[in-house]
Amino acid sequence: MKKHKNFLGKYVDMCTDFGMKLYFGPDGGKPNLINFLNGLFEGEKVIRDLEYRPTERNGVQESNRKVIFDLYCTSDDDSHFIIEMQQLSQDFIRDRMVYYSSRLIHTLVPRGHKGNTYELPEVYFIGILDFALDSAASDQYYYDVVLYDRERKAQFYDKLGYKLLSLPNFRKEESEIKTFMDMWLYVFKHMSQLREIPKFLDKRVFGLIFDIGEISNLKVEDMKAYEWSLKDKRDAESIRLTAVRQGLQEGLEKGLEKGIQKGLHKGRLEERAKAEAEKREMAREMKKDGLPIEQIAKFTKLSVKEIEKLK
Repeated sequence: MKKHKNFLGKYVDMCTDFGMKLYFGPDGGKPNLINFLNGLFEGEKVIRDLEYRPTERNGVQESNRKVIFDLYCTSDDDSHFIIEMQQLSQDFIRDRMVYYSSRLIHTLVPRGHKGNTYELPEVYFIGILDFALDSAASDQYYYDVVLYDRERKAQFYDKLGYKLLSLPNFRKEESEIKTFMDMWLYVFKHMSQLREIPKFLDKRVFGLIFDIGEISNLKVEDMKAYEWSLKDKRDAESIRLTAVRQGLQEGLEKGLEKGIQKGLHKGRLEERAKAEAEKREMAREMKKDGLPIEQIAKFTKLSVKEIEKLK
């Protein structure tokens, strides 16, 4: 996969696995992640420092599947944050979010006598979605989800939250961008298309993003990893478009609404199987290119053992 750097644009695409780790990972991305979370919470809570935690969570039993977060960290007040970039919609995307947060919560229950109180720290799932979460809410780009008492019309529990950003639904023009959350949404959506930092962005917050994001500064091995990560994102977009086309065809033949839903489901299943095969092929090619196995595992989310077996 040989491409000239100019072909890829000036800045690393933030909506790739590589981009997420470059901009927000432990190797220089902590200030960006702190600023992003503070922009997202908008004063609801203030994060002053973060500590990165292992992203891989094994099940309590061998039969439990392993979970790998994109990023997982704790703040200075012991709040826990799972940060996920999701490029492709899934039939049970909400179930997955709840499952991820539940798996983390299970490991946070104190052992021994301390566990008798069941006191838990705050846990937040942060999802950056490169798709519309609800077809019926085409203009909703921010979801702030909590456990809610419908009888009292009040929050039931304040230590678990899901904050989701649906990037395709964010359509504000530059003149409409006022808050830090708006700025972050704009950067997530447009970073790979920009040539310089826009004047309406606060350079104190976003200056580092544009400094570390220049593709021309990437090392050779990082450049290879980014190209593969970008291919993975484009494959996800191809899967989405294929699913939509299949859904529309089903809709024409069998009734629009039901046909679209059936076609989307069928297309997702078929294309997801194809994507899994392509992911293994991607890992195989990255291995041939000489990328470290740990780095391949990080970007493909295959296990080290799976990658070692690839020939």
